[in-house]
Amino acid sequence: MADKKFSIDSFVEWQELSQHGQGQLLKEKGSIFLGRLMLVASIIFVIVLFLPWRQTIPGKGTVTALRPEDRPQTVQNQIGGRIERWAVREGQEVKKGDTILVISETSQSYFDPDLPQRLQEQLLAKRSGEDAASQKMRATEAQIDALGSGLRYQLEAAQNNVIQARNVVKIDSADLVATETMYATSVSRLERYERGYQDGLFSLTDIETRRLTLQNDRAKVVSAENKLTNSRQSLTNARIELDNIRAKYNEALAKAQSDLSSALSSKASVQGDIAKLRNEITNIDIRRNLYVVRAPQNGFIVKTLKAGIGENIKEGESVATLQPGAPQLAAEIYVNAMDVPLILKESDTRLQFEGWPSVQFSGWPSVAVGTFAGKVTVIDKVSSANGQYRLLIRPAHPVPEGDEPWPPQLRLGSGVYSRVILNAVPLWYEIWRQLNGFPPSLEREPKEE
Repeated sequence: MADKKFSIDSFVEWQELSQHGQGQLLKEKGSIFLGRLMLVASIIFVIVLFLPWRQTIPGKGTVTALRPEDRPQTVQNQIGGRIERWAVREGQEVKKGDTILVISETSQSYFDPDLPQRLQEQLLAKRSGEDAASQKMRATEAQIDALGSGLRYQLEAAQNNVIQARNVVKIDSADLVATETMYATSVSRLERYERGYQDGLFSLTDIETRRLTLQNDRAKVVSAENKLTNSRQSLTNARIELDNIRAKYNEALAKAQSDLSSALSSKASVQGDIAKLRNEITNIDIRRNLYVVRAPQNGFIVKTLKAGIGENIKEGESVATLQPGAPQLAAEIYVNAMDVPLILKESDTRLQFEGWPSVQFSGWPSVAVGTFAGKVTVIDKVSSANGQYRLLIRPAHPVPEGDEPWPPQLRLGSGVYSRVILNAVPLWYEIWRQLNGFPPSLEREPKEE
């Protein structure tokens, strides 16, 4: 019994030792497997760290139109008036020139339905006044020509009279000189006769004869002097008459020129009134065409800003919002100021639109799902009110292989997320950059455009 008991105890002890050895063996194998697994994971992690990572600049914004004329606009009436009829409803498609709103006149100055006819009558009257002023100008010009002709003849006659009077003065002056010479000769002869009479050479009769001759010569001198004085007075009168003719002509000419200037001023005034009436007639024709507010371009009526019939609207007041049809879409994206220097025109982007399921991988845009390609078109030179800079991104053209064009169902104002694609860097560098808060890097400095 003792041996049998010993054998059972020995077997149990051996069994316990065997189980302990197996546990130790399992522990050793588990440690080896875990170590190998960690080694493989470390190798894979190191390899992943050197994989290329595409740097991107994130941005958020909305869908807009690339061209200003494609963006929503308000339709305004050019004149004030009273709403008579609406020709559209919200959401309705309109073509360029379609009627949106019909208004009626509210200004008392344009109530008369025959106002254009009344203005045409005034225009005809003004044109008659213009013709009368033209006729007066022609008559005055003819009068000035007649005055010139009459003056020419009168001046020639007066100048001839002056010339004749001047010639008479010259003749009378010569006669006076001759008469004075004869008188001086007579005086000398009388003196010689008187000395001869004293010496007994001449008789008293000869002396008396010479004295009578001297008296006659003296009378001739006085007569010649008077004649010269008269001829000089005639010359003065002829000159006065010439000046008088010139003065009368100048006076008549000044009056005629004044009448001509008055007629010219009247004609200019009438022409100004005619131009004003023509302008007013044209304005009235244009104003009556503005009673109908029309669509400026093809599009959709988004919202009417005025309501009801009979409501008065002011000049230049907005009456409806129009969304142009078939706009050239673009994404209006805002990015941080720190990233702006790294973005260039025509930089590639990936866009994610709200309402389209998508998965976008930041570092591997090539494996993104549901995103669309785009190109940077505009980079603002100044920041917006939120301190960020605005980008306009248009669809990539041509569409890259394997991509889809932008959805035609996109509406202006829809949300959009974008990532501007930069250079590829190792993953470890990107982790290090993100941990330190550094901006993305480029191979070369961007050039200003």
